[in-house]
Amino acid sequence: MPAIGVLTMELRIEHAHSLKDKRQVVKSLKERLRHRHNVAVAEIDYQDLWQSALLSAVTVSSSRQLAEQVLQAVERDAAQEVGRMLVNTTLEWVD
Repeated sequence: MPAIGVLTMELRIEHAHSLKDKRQVVKSLKERLRHRHNVAVAEIDYQDLWQSALLSAVTVSSSRQLAEQVLQAVERDAAQEVGRMLVNTTLEWVD
């Protein structure tokens, strides 16, 4: 049975003074994670707020262990990319 993991990341972008500022941060992070880890990434909430973003990264794998390794790497990379802007993460499994 395939394993489907969803990593949700909450960002607080203090320096953003417009949606354009926010989009620069979000777009850069999404592209980096997609290309580096081969995951699907989408902004799932707070689209109209300047200083907040909620992103989800999703992976499908043949085993839960492999999926978890991928999503842990995504979380590490996101933390390196945006630093203290990453305020919360959650990992969920789809059965």
